Amino acid sequence: MNKKIVAFLDKTFYPEMESGWDDKIFRQEILNFIGPDKVILDIGAGRGRILEMNFKDLGKKVYGVDPTNEIFENPLIDKAYVGVGDSMPFFENDYFDVVFCDNVLEHVENPEAFYKEVSRVLKKNGIFLAKTPNKYHYMPLIASFTPTSFHRFYNKLRGRDFSDTFPTFYRANSRKAYEKHAAASGLELLPLKYCSGRPEYLRIFFLTYLLGILYEKTINLLRLDSLKVVIISKMSK
Repeated sequence: MNKKIVAFLDKTFYPEMESGWDDKIFRQEILNFIGPDKVILDIGAGRGRILEMNFKDLGKKVYGVDPTNEIFENPLIDKAYVGVGDSMPFFENDYFDVVFCDNVLEHVENPEAFYKEVSRVLKKNGIFLAKTPNKYHYMPLIASFTPTSFHRFYNKLRGRDFSDTFPTFYRANSRKAYEKHAAASGLELLPLKYCSGRPEYLRIFFLTYLLGILYEKTINLLRLDSLKVVIISKMSK
């Protein structure tokens, strides 16, 4: 019964929206800066499960960094490195035209070091793009007060692999944080893009889904962009 009601709500309120809607939006943002002569870096590339982040045939070369060896299974990149975004000594200064990360910033424990390292590897006039949950949306607020074990349990209910759930810090997920770290790392913060859509985290139960729909429709009606679920940030060097 629950699945039938969820399906009905999907069809009624989000008839043209699919899972991964935010990744599709983010892909379009990245495509604005991709070209055949661009050298690209995907921070937190993982095993390549998010197909919207496939730019392999659109750039000159695509590199990937991830803290696990799953990076070597990633078919969306040309060269893989094990590491984290705040320490990438295997890359030269001023090397990349485009650096991006998808749902990574919420896991960054030391954002000051992260942004300085991104700035170091970016070429002059290079661009850094990031998609992350908005710190002031209810989902990150709840996540901030619950342990990683609960996140893994809840994501398992959603059908997400246990190994794809990592500790969160939410230290680089707001306009104030972006302004601070951009200034400290020599980057220029470009206009932010706030996005809202189908409340994926609440779709496992129809009652929570209804609450999520009400929230999403209300903030859109009142144009409360700062409370939307996703922020896409862009910074240039």
